[in-house]
Amino acid sequence: MRIAICGISVENGSFSPLRTTMDDFVVLRGEELLQSDRYPFLSELQAEFVPLFFARAWPGGEIEPSVYQALKAELLQRLAACGAVDGVYLDLQGAKKAAEMEDADADLARAIRQVVGSDALISASMDLHGNISHDYVAQIDMLSAYRTAPHRDMLETRHKACRMLVEALQNGQRPKVLCKPIPVLLPGERTRTDMEPGRSIWAALPAIEANPGILDASLFVGFAWVDEPRSHAAAVITGFDSSAMQQAADQIAELYWNARHDFNYGVEAGSIDECIAWAIAAPESTIFISDSGDNPTAGAPGDIPLFVERLLAHPVPSAVVASIPDAETVAQCKTAGVGATVSVQLGGKLDTIHASPLAMQGIVHAIVPGDPEAGDQVVLRLGTIDVVVTEKRKPYTEVAD
Repeated sequence: MRIAICGISVENGSFSPLRTTMDDFVVLRGEELLQSDRYPFLSELQAEFVPLFFARAWPGGEIEPSVYQALKAELLQRLAACGAVDGVYLDLQGAKKAAEMEDADADLARAIRQVVGSDALISASMDLHGNISHDYVAQIDMLSAYRTAPHRDMLETRHKACRMLVEALQNGQRPKVLCKPIPVLLPGERTRTDMEPGRSIWAALPAIEANPGILDASLFVGFAWVDEPRSHAAAVITGFDSSAMQQAADQIAELYWNARHDFNYGVEAGSIDECIAWAIAAPESTIFISDSGDNPTAGAPGDIPLFVERLLAHPVPSAVVASIPDAETVAQCKTAGVGATVSVQLGGKLDTIHASPLAMQGIVHAIVPGDPEAGDQVVLRLGTIDVVVTEKRKPYTEVAD
C-alpha cells in the first residue's frame, strides 16, 4: 500500500489586516517530513508512506491568494508526480482562510481528490478548532480531531488518522464521514476540555466511538475568527453504519448544544482596567494577564499598544509586557543604546485599523540581538513597566499545534 503525506496547515483570522505571506510559511518537502518529529509512528504501520509536501505557518491574517495558489500547486504537482497511491493522509489545521475565496480546506481536498481519483482513500486529522463544511467532508473518507484543548493529543490524533487509513485499506473497506453542524460558535478560551462542561462532553466521545459501525467520533468547536459560513461547531463521525453514525452525531450535538451557556473562561475575565485592578489587589506576587483580543496565537497582529497605555494609567508597582512586535522601535533603541532615553511611537504599525502608535518616552534597559525567531529584541523601561519589543512578529518558527 502506498500512502501519500501532504497538507497545508494554518489558522487564519479574517479580522486582521496583516495577511499571511510566503515568508510566514515553513515548508517541508520529501524526506524532510520524515526527519521532522510529526510522524514518529509511521514505522508501526504496515504501509509505504510517501512524504510529499507539508506547509505550516504561525496563525495570521488571511493568506494572500497567490501564496495559497502557489502552495496548492506545488502540493498537487508533487502528488501527481509520485505515481499511483492507494491513500492520502491529509495533515491540516482546519481553519485555513485564503483571501478572496471561501472554504480553502474544501478547495484543497477537492483538488487532491481530482488528482488521486475516486478509488483512493483520504484520511485527515485536524485541530478541534477547525471549521467543517459538508463540501469538505464530501471529499474525504476519514477524519479525526484533537480531543484536548489546550492541545496535548496532536501526535495521537495524527497517528489515529493514519492507522484508520491503513486498516481500511487492509480490510478493503471504504468508510464515510457524516457532519452534523451545531449552531454554536464560541472562542477557544471558553471551550477548554480540562474543565466543565467540556471535560464531561469530550470524555463521552470514546464510549460513543466504541459503538459498532463507528471508527471515530469527533467534536469540533470551530474557529470563531474566520468569517465564513462554515464557522460553527460540528459533530463529525467516521464509520460504516449510517444509522449508528447519525445517532452518534445527534448525541454529541445534543451534549454540546445543551451545555452551550455553561462554557466560560477558565480564569477570571474582564476588561483591561478590571484585570489590572484585580492584579494589583491580588495577594500573589506574580499575576499573568492574557489578552484574548489582540492574540497572535489566534491570528491577530499582536501590536496594539492599548494594554501598555492602560498600565501606565494605573499605579502598577511592577509589570512586564511581553511582547509587542515593532521593528522600527527596536532599530531606534539599538541606535540609542542601553541607558539612553528615547521617544518612540510604540506599536500600531502592523494593525493600522484597530490601533495607532502610542507616543511615549522610556529608557532602553536591555538589547538582545540576533534571536533566531524573534529577531533583535529590546526592553523599554517606562517607569515601573518593562515592555519587551521584538523585531519580528512570530514568537517561534516551528509553531506548535
